[in-house]
Amino acid sequence: MKKLICRALINFLFITLNIFLSICLANVAIDNSLAPMLKQVLPAVVNIKAQVKVTDFNILRDIIKQRQQNNTDDNNQKLPTTFVSVGSGVIVDAKNGYILTNAHVVNEAQIIAVTLGDGRHFTAKMIGMDKPSDVALLQIKAKNLTPVTLGDSNKLNVGDFVAAIGNPFGLSQTVTSGIISALGRTTLGIENYENFIQTDAPINPGNSGGALIDMHGKLVGINTAILAPNQGSIGIGFAIPANMAASVMQQLIQYGNVKRGVLGIGAQDLTPELANAFNAVGTKGAAVTLIQPESPAYRAGLQVGDIITSINGTAIKSASDVVNMIGFLRVDSQVNVNLLRNHKQKTFKIALLDPSKRKEAVEQLDPFLYGVGLKNFSLLSPVHGSVQGVLIVSVEEDSLSWQSDLRPGDVITSVNQQKIKNIEELKAIATKANKTLLLNVLRGASAIFLVINKEEL
Repeated sequence: MKKLICRALINFLFITLNIFLSICLANVAIDNSLAPMLKQVLPAVVNIKAQVKVTDFNILRDIIKQRQQNNTDDNNQKLPTTFVSVGSGVIVDAKNGYILTNAHVVNEAQIIAVTLGDGRHFTAKMIGMDKPSDVALLQIKAKNLTPVTLGDSNKLNVGDFVAAIGNPFGLSQTVTSGIISALGRTTLGIENYENFIQTDAPINPGNSGGALIDMHGKLVGINTAILAPNQGSIGIGFAIPANMAASVMQQLIQYGNVKRGVLGIGAQDLTPELANAFNAVGTKGAAVTLIQPESPAYRAGLQVGDIITSINGTAIKSASDVVNMIGFLRVDSQVNVNLLRNHKQKTFKIALLDPSKRKEAVEQLDPFLYGVGLKNFSLLSPVHGSVQGVLIVSVEEDSLSWQSDLRPGDVITSVNQQKIKNIEELKAIATKANKTLLLNVLRGASAIFLVINKEEL
């Protein structure tokens, strides 16, 4: 009898254990599947087709090349005046119908067609775009939209699991997965402002503007570019951080554009070698290498050699951090710059300036020769003999000097019929000039007179 009871008890425990393990394995299977999360996110990712007018001869050249590769022998076939740019987008606001995508997907678009995951089609309105960051904001009038929740891309870590959703090669609602391979990728030459998330989740043509999401279904990036030899994924994809895209989006919603202010500095990564040279071992930041004249940094008193350690409370680890921090702040924004100068911490409160206003201020200081690079010059020439003057190193194409035909390589030898030997003498005469500056210029083996009229400003 005891043996029967023991055997029954063992069987009961065995069955109970099997049931328990089955439940655990079922839970593990559910936890290891992206399906429940994707079910909530997929409706937020849309297909975008933008009809773009061909105005770029490079595009026409690519079309011709593609036809040749496809063995199209009809040379009389008319080249198209429009083409269709295909990409993806992410619904971020259901109430207002806002969709984030890449600027390069909808740039120069005449018509933007949006197809939702449920098959509905809409014509989108362009709210605004920012080419330097490659972010665009569209709007559709539709009901029952499903938005994605914005995540905090600043909290990402290398190794975090992510999924990329988009329409690669026109294949709608495609999901790939991987991890965060790297953060803060810069100097890639893809955009003006770069702080890319790198991922090995396969991204292909057509994914641009799509969603990079974390395992909680939150948007952490906008898929933007790939590094690939033949336009195919090799596991190196780049996404714009969600925080950066959201910052641009807010300006596009409020103003329709992104109007950046300037601080007016050049910066360099503070390497261990530089930190040692500055006697600032262990310090992280960016070294100031240049202060632009009449810039906010110049007026606030920043100096070459200052080491910027934080901006608005955010730690600065590289020169790219400075570029990205300032680059997404609007004109007239107040910034708190913390820096190290001669081992002392200093804080500056600076208002960013409109670039055009800084240009006007510099131009007013030197209206005749604004935008011209100058260098003292002397030469013993078999054609001109002994020459002393000022060499024109560079001329901005929109400057008054350029419009007056002053060009790099010219040598100014006299101003308003007074001989000059250096930049100081040139500037002294130009400062006293009223409306006209008459330049005698050596150009190659010849010499000419040029007239710059201040009245044209």
